[in-house]
Amino acid sequence: MAKEEGKQGITVKKSQDISEWYTQVIQKAEMVEYTGVSGCMIFRPRAYAIWEKLMAFFDKEIKKTGVQNTYFPLLIPENLLKREAEHVEGFAPEVAWVTQGGNTPLNERLAIRPTSETVMYEAFSKWIKSHRDLPLKINQWVNVIRWEFKHPVPFLRGREFLWQEGHTAFANKQEAEKEVLAILELYRQVFEENLAVPVIKGRKSENEKFAGADFSTSVETLTPSGKAVQAATSHHLGQRFAKSFNIAYLDEKGEKQHPYQNSWGFSTRSIGAMILYHGDDKGLVIPPKVAPLHVVIVPILFDDSKARVIKKAKDIADVLRSKDISVYVDDRDHYTAGWKFNEWELKGACIRVEIGPKDIEKKQAVAVRRDIGAKTFVPLDTLPEYLAEQLETMQKDMFTKAKNFLTENTVHVSTWTDFVKAIKEKKLIYAPWCCTAECAEKIKEKTEGAKCLTLPFELEHPVGDCVQCDKKAAAIALFAKSY
Repeated sequence: MAKEEGKQGITVKKSQDISEWYTQVIQKAEMVEYTGVSGCMIFRPRAYAIWEKLMAFFDKEIKKTGVQNTYFPLLIPENLLKREAEHVEGFAPEVAWVTQGGNTPLNERLAIRPTSETVMYEAFSKWIKSHRDLPLKINQWVNVIRWEFKHPVPFLRGREFLWQEGHTAFANKQEAEKEVLAILELYRQVFEENLAVPVIKGRKSENEKFAGADFSTSVETLTPSGKAVQAATSHHLGQRFAKSFNIAYLDEKGEKQHPYQNSWGFSTRSIGAMILYHGDDKGLVIPPKVAPLHVVIVPILFDDSKARVIKKAKDIADVLRSKDISVYVDDRDHYTAGWKFNEWELKGACIRVEIGPKDIEKKQAVAVRRDIGAKTFVPLDTLPEYLAEQLETMQKDMFTKAKNFLTENTVHVSTWTDFVKAIKEKKLIYAPWCCTAECAEKIKEKTEGAKCLTLPFELEHPVGDCVQCDKKAAAIALFAKSY
C-alpha cells in the first residue's frame, strides 16, 4: 500500500512550484484528463459537479430578472462574423475555422463559436420589431473555442472551455446600463459567496474592453501563483451591434429606433481560480457551497465488528442526506483507513468522519474539517447539526483566509520604481494611470507582461501623474501579470 499511496499524493509543495503543484492536483484529484488536442480537456465528474453548482446558482438568479435560456449553433458563417468590424478584428487571432465538410470544400468558411454576438444578433433583427418586444433577455450555457497560441493551462487558459453568455436588448439606455452592474454584482456573488474567492469590481480601460463594446466591466482577482484572473465580464454594447445587424423597432410614437444591448459571461476559469486559492500541499480544498462531496464517512474496520460499524456509518449517512448534506461511505476493505484519509484529502471532501467500534461504544464519531485538519470528537446524537454548522463556518473561514491573502498581496504605489518592484514581487497593484493605449503598451513591454486589469469602482479620482509617464493620471488602475 505504501508505494501506491506515494504515487497518489502530491509530490511538490505549493509554495515551491505552484505550476507543477497545480498540474498534479488537477490530475491526481481527478478533475481533468488531457486529450490529444492541446488546450482541450475532459472535465471529469468532480470538476463538472462544481460547474453544475455554479450553473444552478447563477441560472436561478438571472431567471428572476426575466432571462430565458436558449441555444444557438456552434458554427457561424464568416459573413456574419465580419458584420461588425471592430468585433471581428478583436477575435480574429483566436478564431478556429471549418473549411471542409467530409471531402468537400465549403463555399464559405465557418467559424467555431468564439462568442455568439454575431449569430445571435442576426436573429435579434428578426425578433425585435416593436417596443413591445423589449426588453429581450436570453442566455446560453455552451462551450466555445478560442485558439490561443499561449501555453494552455487547464481551466485557466484553454482553447475550449465552458461558459454562459447572456445577451440582452433594451429600449432604454439607462435600463441597459443598470443591468450591466446588476449582473456584475451576481458575478461577485458567484466568486465570493460560492467559490470563496475575493474579487475587485471595476471598469475596463479602453484598450482592454470587449471588442465592439461601449464599455466593459469586470471582476478581477490575484491568485497565489502571483498571476491575476479575469473572473467575469459584463459589457454594455450600446447601439453599435444593433446598427450593424439592422436590429430596429418602432417605439410608442411609431418611430424607428435601435435598442441598447448588453452581453455578459463567466466560464470554467472560475474553477481554476478556486483551486489556486484554496488548495494546499495535500490537494484540493473545496468550499462547501460548490463541493461535490460534503462528508466522507470512513468506517474503521476490524473483522469482528466490520458489519456493525458499516451499518452504523450507513445509518449516519441516511440522516445526513435527509438534511441535504452530500455524503459517501467509504467501506472499501482493500485499502487501509490511512490510505483513504489521504485520498479524500487529495480530492477535497469537506469533512471526514471516522467511526470505529470503540466510537460506537462511546456514542461518538471523529470529525476532521479539510481546511484546518483538527480532529473533534462529536456525540452521535448531535453529529448532523455539528456537521451542518461546520460546513457553514468552513465556507466563511475559507473566504476570510482568501480575502486576507488578497489584502496582504495588494500594494498602492505612485512611482515607477515601486511599481516595478511590486511586479517582481507578484503583487496586485493600485497605481495612478493616464489610461492611454500607448502607455499600456510601454508598461507591458517594460515589465514583460503586466497590464491594467480594471479601473476599480471604489477608486475613481486620482491625484498626480501617471505611474509610468509624465501625463496627468486619469484614474487609479489595477495592475498585475495575468493568465
